[in-house]
Amino acid sequence: MTTLREVQSTIEMLFPKRGAESWDAIGTTTGDPDAAVTKVLLAVDPVSSTVDEALDWGAQLLFTHHPLLLRGVTSIAEDRYKGALLARLIRGGCALHAAHTNADVVESGPTGTIFDLLGIPQGPDHRIPFEPLVDQPERGIGLVGDLPDPISLREFVAKIAEIFPVTAGGVRVAGDPEMLVQRVACCSGAGDSFLNHPLVTGADVYLTSDLRHHPASEAREQAKINGGKPALVDTAHYASEHLWLAGAAEKLAAAHPDIAVRVSTLNTDPWSWHIRQDA
Repeated sequence: MTTLREVQSTIEMLFPKRGAESWDAIGTTTGDPDAAVTKVLLAVDPVSSTVDEALDWGAQLLFTHHPLLLRGVTSIAEDRYKGALLARLIRGGCALHAAHTNADVVESGPTGTIFDLLGIPQGPDHRIPFEPLVDQPERGIGLVGDLPDPISLREFVAKIAEIFPVTAGGVRVAGDPEMLVQRVACCSGAGDSFLNHPLVTGADVYLTSDLRHHPASEAREQAKINGGKPALVDTAHYASEHLWLAGAAEKLAAAHPDIAVRVSTLNTDPWSWHIRQDA
């Protein structure tokens, strides 16, 4: 029998807590460490649909990227969605555990997985973090690295659209479609706080999510002075962070062969549709 405590230990080995940002709320939100675990469901978000999926499948652990209680709450009453989700998980005997920024910084985390899929070579000589960890400078938030060969921005965006899960918002782009790109800066999830980072401004393209109007506009105005670089590629937050789950599931399954592990295929991007306004 494998216990939640043993799975927690494996998750800690894969995504050490010391790599998390100080503001983060990682780890186990609910669950008995001594309870048996036979099924684990991985998902980006702890929301009603993924909780439904976990409970319907009979999972004893829902392992997510985003924490449920990242922002403080004063009540977990069941007329509030966080309280309702926690109550359902507890009644269903399903623990909830999150690996957030501590997963972002590892080589096999969301950004590292995107680089793998883009064919950017692995290793500290090829991938440089925006914010290296003090004790492990090869790890950190965000990465910059070079594609094997330069390609047009149009080709790059087409590749991103092919790799990433389909979302209602699609992929937004700012930049000349025919410009050549090779040096890629990437921060999975919300990354506009790095728009002025020297590794970003020195790249050909910046791939991230949740870009807001004013920071993006200012970055593009500065890019006009810098020869048009970096171009901006803005994807759905969910899409950029879903890709790493398959690798995490494989590692959990390898460490605990007696446990059934699967990745949720539900799209938990909050946007469900859009209308295109053609000029």
